[in-house]
Amino acid sequence: MIQINSERLRLIPLDNQLLTIWHEQSRNAMEAKLGLNLSNWQIADFDRAETEDALINFWLPMTAQHPVDFFWFTTWEIILASENLSIGGIGFAGFPDQEGVTMVGYFIDGNYREKGYATEALNCLVDWAKLEPSLKTIIADTPFFNLPSQNVLKKAGFKEFAIGETEHLNEKIQTKNWKLGIRD
Repeated sequence: MIQINSERLRLIPLDNQLLTIWHEQSRNAMEAKLGLNLSNWQIADFDRAETEDALINFWLPMTAQHPVDFFWFTTWEIILASENLSIGGIGFAGFPDQEGVTMVGYFIDGNYREKGYATEALNCLVDWAKLEPSLKTIIADTPFFNLPSQNVLKKAGFKEFAIGETEHLNEKIQTKNWKLGIRD
């Protein structure tokens, strides 16, 4: 099983089998399959709805379509190594496109925020992604009001490049758009 290790974290990408266990049984069943201590994520309704939507409408179908390079199309569990506990998720929206661009997203359990875990996980995943020669740019969108997430992106070297609007679960929200140049 592929995983990325940092000083405090392990990142493990969920393949289609693990995502199916999560969807058909429960997150706890999936965590048990990974040998993790069971988490009880404290996440906002916004993040919970976004996670459920991604599980059903993106991660499951895309990992089924891309079994070899699924790690570009899934969530990576962010595991706090000292507790063997999932504290969040991070992942890309697919393999880099023809222009070399992919998008990243992440969240951290409310009990583990403001401890630098999101920045550490983002830096790890970006370092791993840099091994892909076609990758030129990683982009991210944050809700306009999500200052902690914007600070994570700034610490990881992302630069704000636009203000936008996106539809999220049938609701329009204002966003800040960020990018990190990998190669010119």
